[in-house]
Amino acid sequence: MSLPPLDNLVGISKLKAEARDAAEIGRFIAMATTQLADARQEGVSLQGRYMSAYTAAHVTALAALRWHGYRSENRYIVFQCLEHTVGWPAPRWRTLAQAYAARNRAEYEGYFELQDRDLDALIQAAQALLQDVQKLTGM
Repeated sequence: MSLPPLDNLVGISKLKAEARDAAEIGRFIAMATTQLADARQEGVSLQGRYMSAYTAAHVTALAALRWHGYRSENRYIVFQCLEHTVGWPAPRWRTLAQAYAARNRAEYEGYFELQDRDLDALIQAAQALLQDVQKLTGM
């Protein structure tokens, strides 16, 4: 299913058009489900749980993008595309963009200053996204 705003990103090489692969999408959804379960494990560190929740959100956003026939190698763009792939307005997907920034600070600068409420917000956003993508894909 072609989406003109995403076709524009293909035109400037920010996305790639690629045929939908239902098996790949199913794997992303399964991975997101597992990662969300891991994020809810209280015996794991806050950082580990946060990274699991972030991964769940990221692979779910990838599943939505792939459902529409696009692929990206840029982690941030998959979140920006949620406006078009699942109809999330900017304030809603920006929660995930903030998680992207926190992940980068942790992985590239060793800076991880998050609280339980940050994890809770990310888990809620990732769960909502997973539900929306499951509705979209029927998976």
